[in-house]
Amino acid sequence: MDKAEKRELVTMLNTVFKRTGAVVVAKNAGMTVADMETLRVKMRAAGGSVKVAKNRLAKLALQGTDLEHMQGLFTGPTLVVYADDPIAAPKVCTEFAKGKDKFVILGGGMGRTALDAEGVKALATLPSLDELRAKIAGIITQPAARLAQMVAAPGASLARVIKANADKDQAA
Repeated sequence: MDKAEKRELVTMLNTVFKRTGAVVVAKNAGMTVADMETLRVKMRAAGGSVKVAKNRLAKLALQGTDLEHMQGLFTGPTLVVYADDPIAAPKVCTEFAKGKDKFVILGGGMGRTALDAEGVKALATLPSLDELRAKIAGIITQPAARLAQMVAAPGASLARVIKANADKDQAA
């Protein structure tokens, strides 16, 4: 990698660190190429990405961002997993780590909040942004549906009473 490529990588990572919702740093020593490709595919499907960068370059990219507190995580062979949705990267990493003993979550960050490995796992248990939106939409529409049922109920009750009286008159 020449200096121009390194400068470009640092600039790209700096932009990523400034704009993403959450970043997870993991140890990838001993992972196979197939495992790395599987992780990349899963992250792409979740709207995120996986980058392997030299620790020195990643630390340079962290400067001037809210995630500067993560510099201590970059020791040994590491990779950076990130996504715009703050829950996507931790969720994918936690699921992926269950079956792989060589993939170890070191920690991460969400804005100015530092996350250790347990914090990343706790964040992964939260519902995603899309799931939260669906729940909120359901909560908002639920009272309207109940109101419609209540408005229709007296008319339906009145119709049943009239029908019962008409049936009673016909029987007599």
